[in-house]
Amino acid sequence: MTSSRLRSALVLLAALLALPVWAARPLELGLTPAFLHDQHFLLQEWKAYLEKKLHRQVNFVLRDSYRETMDLIEQDRLDFAWVCDYPYVMLQSRVRLLATPLYQKRPYYRSYLIVPARDRYTSGIAQLKGQVFAYADPYSNTGYLAPRYEIKRLGENPDGFFRKTFFTWSHRKAIEAVALGLAQGAAVDSYIWDSLARVEPELTSRTRIVQRSEEFGFPPFVANRKVNEADLLALRQVLTGMTQDPEGRALLAKLNLDGFIESRPELYATVAEMFRLVDGAHR
Repeated sequence: MTSSRLRSALVLLAALLALPVWAARPLELGLTPAFLHDQHFLLQEWKAYLEKKLHRQVNFVLRDSYRETMDLIEQDRLDFAWVCDYPYVMLQSRVRLLATPLYQKRPYYRSYLIVPARDRYTSGIAQLKGQVFAYADPYSNTGYLAPRYEIKRLGENPDGFFRKTFFTWSHRKAIEAVALGLAQGAAVDSYIWDSLARVEPELTSRTRIVQRSEEFGFPPFVANRKVNEADLLALRQVLTGMTQDPEGRALLAKLNLDGFIESRPELYATVAEMFRLVDGAHR
């Protein structure tokens, strides 16, 4: 081999050695309407960050309903997913808790009952009886289970309480339905409403929060029970370590989160009890 060819071969070898060692199979990570789907550039940033830290390709799998993501988990087509607390309760035999986000420095969020901003009368869900109401998703805690639980506590039947109900299939669209006057009320994820209030205040300002629920465990990241322990621990370490480097902290700020902690099952006990009392017999 000539000296020039040898130099070229050495340069190529050095370049190859400098590349990260990628695992053979990508990790499939599902995202539901618990996340703001329209933040495509942010998703690309987060994907690149996870791949760099894990030295492995990561595919975000976006679906427009919780049920679709739940089906993918049950079909073993997802390794991990960011799901609502309600689907987690229903999927406990199929998944393990991975990590819970910290929102406003705590692992909790609430359901906001909202009405159009021009409605200065309504102060609670009881006054919306006989009105049109927008539900986010039939597998959403804050957008479906929580308001039905409140109606049940009033001694009313959630199935006949409103004159008409419809599903918007996302919290953002439920907010839009109220803002546009298509519904007289909706119940939405506090994290989604608050995040939109930062980036699209013209939308949220057309709604008014009239009631805040008790705190619930924040929607968790879960792992398919078939995922091996090494992959689970690796992703948990990356998520919980995001506060430790400038790039991770910048991403968290864009996500409107303060970090991640290892999940605790007791965070979701309240939702499990609500499910039992309200919808357990119908699922």
